[in-house]
Amino acid sequence: MLLGVVSDTHGHLSYAREAIRMLESLAPAVVIHCGDIGSAEIVPLFAPWPTHFVLGNADEGLSEIEEAVTSAGQTWHGAFGSLTLFNRHIAFLHGHDAGRLRREIKSGRWDLVCHGHTHRQDLRREGGTVVLNPGALYRAHPHSLALVDLATLDVTPINL
Repeated sequence: MLLGVVSDTHGHLSYAREAIRMLESLAPAVVIHCGDIGSAEIVPLFAPWPTHFVLGNADEGLSEIEEAVTSAGQTWHGAFGSLTLFNRHIAFLHGHDAGRLRREIKSGRWDLVCHGHTHRQDLRREGGTVVLNPGALYRAHPHSLALVDLATLDVTPINL
């Protein structure tokens, strides 16, 4: 099972569309958006997949984003999300609460912790946890996302 991971669209439709075209070619089963969505207009672009969204620091106070997510039949997790897919325990958050991010990584509860916020790709293992920042779709060079094979936890960073 393939999982697509994106972050930091900041409402920029052209960059988000570029990511959507790439995701369509990669055919993930599920997508996670790690926050800083930036605009309710971003949400419908993810209609081809069950998509899970979390709040980023730039999304605070933008209730129309949560409304767009739920109206689209997607899943809104607030500031922190967790899923079990393909027997993998996955946590995802934006990452602007650095203490919370560190605690989740060090907890040992998760096979995969996904976050954004820094606009820089990061992939590392801490204990038994794979930590992934897919990079950003705005204010990053290059724009990037990631694909995770949940069977093996192999991560493929993808520059757009």
